[in-house]
Amino acid sequence: MGGFCFQMADKAVSVAAKPQMRGLLNSQIKKNLIVSLVLAGISGVAFKMIIGDTRKRKYAEFYRTYDAEKEFEEMKKKGLFQSC
Repeated sequence: MGGFCFQMADKAVSVAAKPQMRGLLNSQIKKNLIVSLVLAGISGVAFKMIIGDTRKRKYAEFYRTYDAEKEFEEMKKKGLFQSC
């Protein structure tokens, strides 16, 4: 619905496009809903890649190099256990 241009006596007259009178709220809601869903999806993927994957790598590294027996012996030497 762009502006129309009529030729009248060597003069171009521009007619403004009519505003949308019906369904304006519905069209705005659809547009905003689509934009918000796209942004939410992008945010979710970005959070997973930036936060989740780095956290997962750190946990994997910790449990790959963790020695429970060594930690137990260190805590035992420090006297943290009453039963040992």
